[in-house]
Amino acid sequence: MARSLIRPPRQANRFLYFAYGSNMSTERLRGRAPSARPVGIGRLLHHRRCWHKRGRDGSGKCDVVFVGLDSVEAVWGVLFEIDEVDRAALHRAESLGVGYLEKTVPVLTAAGTRHAMTYQAKPDQTDSRLRPLAWYKAHVVRGAHEHGLPADCVRELEAVDVANDAT
Repeated sequence: MARSLIRPPRQANRFLYFAYGSNMSTERLRGRAPSARPVGIGRLLHHRRCWHKRGRDGSGKCDVVFVGLDSVEAVWGVLFEIDEVDRAALHRAESLGVGYLEKTVPVLTAAGTRHAMTYQAKPDQTDSRLRPLAWYKAHVVRGAHEHGLPADCVRELEAVDVANDAT
């Protein structure tokens, strides 16, 4: 018997989350929000993925930056549904209010536009000279492969230069 592709309607006690960095890896995200369930991929139009958010370890973490409505740039990522009970733990893991701010964004999917919560770095927490450590970049690339992001996006992620891990 063929598996049905029709999903039940989203429950009121779940929220939609757009992951564009290390949380694209389902395994990593479930370590923070065990109820996370991938529901598809999409693009955040008029934004660029940067690796300039200062992490607790001093290396670069992913961020999305608005580049203007005239821009054709877009950030590919993964949409997840997550139980509300996991929201606080996810906020703690992402240093909400300290490193990142919560933002609702329109994500273009094959089925149309869906509004989702995501994180955007606080401006005072960014430094364009930062680069990611190899382990962090590996989570991002793993998530891109896992969810079938377009090949050109995956190649771009794989080409990101990493910092030396002194630990």
